[in-house]
Amino acid sequence: MFLKVKFASMILKLTGWRVETQPPTVQRYIAIAAPHTSNWDGYHMIVCGWTLGIKFRWLGKHTLFRFPYGPIFTMLGGIPVIRSKKMGLVEQVVQFMLAHERVAIVVPPEGTRMKVDTWKSGFYHIAKNANLPIIPAYVDYGRKTIGLGPPIILSDHVGADMNKIREFYKNITAKHPEKFAEPRLREENHSERSLS
Repeated sequence: MFLKVKFASMILKLTGWRVETQPPTVQRYIAIAAPHTSNWDGYHMIVCGWTLGIKFRWLGKHTLFRFPYGPIFTMLGGIPVIRSKKMGLVEQVVQFMLAHERVAIVVPPEGTRMKVDTWKSGFYHIAKNANLPIIPAYVDYGRKTIGLGPPIILSDHVGADMNKIREFYKNITAKHPEKFAEPRLREENHSERSLS
């Protein structure tokens, strides 16, 4: 990990970026990575993790893990998933999280680099079912900074939880701002319904 920290610090220095936060005090969490409007966002998150000494795990569509890049993405923390099939993914990730004392999974809740009306709610279900906090992660192209926000402890009201997330991201600049919409879950239309 020491070599990764030094390598990441060198990359940041050469490119003019900086990580402006410290590692979270919690040991297990779901990190949501937004805005996600460019392939460069994932690269920045990996560099952020290396700089802070965090081994981020992330979910990626299974086609990314084909030869010859599969071993590289696995080494970088990737976990392949098949999005087109309902395979109890949320429960599988919950069990994975609970089986490790120290683990951080990064999820891009937009699910695509294109503009969407609502975020995919898997990150919320995973955090809720595993009783884990959500940490908002960001790549701010306006200030060339990368970092992690404070842990968000979920309540029984999805709208209130999402208000905290919206407040966090309101001043973050995406690489392609026109592709980033206000963070919102479809479940907020039924905000009194428990997602547990």
